[in-house]
Amino acid sequence: MAFLRTPAHTAQAAPGEGSGDYAARVVDHNRSFGDTHVLRSIDLDIKPSEFVVMLGRSGCGKSTLLRSLARLDPSPAGEIQTIGRATVAFQEPRLLPWRRVRENVELALLNTSERSSRRGLVDQTLAEVGLAEKAGSWPRQLSGGQAQRVSLARALVSNPSLLLLDEPFSALDALTRIDMHQLVIQLWRRHGMAVLLVTHDVDEALALADRVVLMDQGRITHTWQVDLPRTDRAPSQPEVARARAEILQALGVKPLEPNPNRRSLTNQGAA
Repeated sequence: MAFLRTPAHTAQAAPGEGSGDYAARVVDHNRSFGDTHVLRSIDLDIKPSEFVVMLGRSGCGKSTLLRSLARLDPSPAGEIQTIGRATVAFQEPRLLPWRRVRENVELALLNTSERSSRRGLVDQTLAEVGLAEKAGSWPRQLSGGQAQRVSLARALVSNPSLLLLDEPFSALDALTRIDMHQLVIQLWRRHGMAVLLVTHDVDEALALADRVVLMDQGRITHTWQVDLPRTDRAPSQPEVARARAEILQALGVKPLEPNPNRRSLTNQGAA
């Protein structure tokens, strides 16, 4: 069966003996702001090189969990465990307007290498995201899609073992989003890092994920393993349509019939 849904309490892998079992592990993680409980007893393992997509309504805790994994918010010892470097790209590119593109990407390397080697890494990464010719440009000279590619390059340049993406495509037009989906899949395969993508878009999740995780009211409530090749994930494909309907139902949304003429969001390779 290409799509396998499992209850939340059995969805996570059992804790392993060694660090090689996961790129990130969340153990009984809770987060509150005043009297508001945002995350409630979250358990989540992300395997090395796994592509996980997290869905949920606004305010369910997705971005808060991502911030915990990125170490942007404090958490009690032992609740958040990551192996290697975790980096993040947000919905807004967050480029410094007074620094050129190369300098914005190089900010991620200020404490990691000599300046000469930093420049080589930056130029190589900008080439990977298709922006080699924009290295000397100012952020104001970039399109929205180009700015998001710079943000992605900044997250990739330090060779992370976990890449965290917080709705990075939501402000882009439909065609640019498809280009970015394909780029992210290419980079994920090339670098072999684990990815956690937060999104509201069910079609995006089904197009990209090895595993879809659904959050509701601060808890992980459902998990779907996605085993279809990414080239076979057109929304009209029966297994995709069934999984889409089930996810939308879990989100409390009545699904519309998929467009039979719509192709898969990704067409890069078979895995």
